[in-house]
Amino acid sequence: MTIGGTLICLLALAILLIAAVGVVRLPDALARQHAATKAATLAVSIFAIGIGVTAWDGQWTWRVILITVILLFAMPLASHALARAGIAELERRKDDGSTG
Repeated sequence: MTIGGTLICLLALAILLIAAVGVVRLPDALARQHAATKAATLAVSIFAIGIGVTAWDGQWTWRVILITVILLFAMPLASHALARAGIAELERRKDDGSTG
């Protein structure tokens, strides 16, 4: 394992730790989801770069790039869908007069 790849992976770990603090400290579900999704997308990208630097091999590098591209598209879309579902649920509860 190279030092540069290890440092890049540690940077991704630090970003995920900051996101974990945000998830614990932020007041509502949508804000927590925002913190977790944005940081996770960034951290996955940085971590993939770190893995690519560490294991510089043509076959593994393309696999890591493909996985990263798929995750970069899927994670924000999934977060958006969850946020819309959460807002729809809040509006439904408000219309029903429910409190729980």
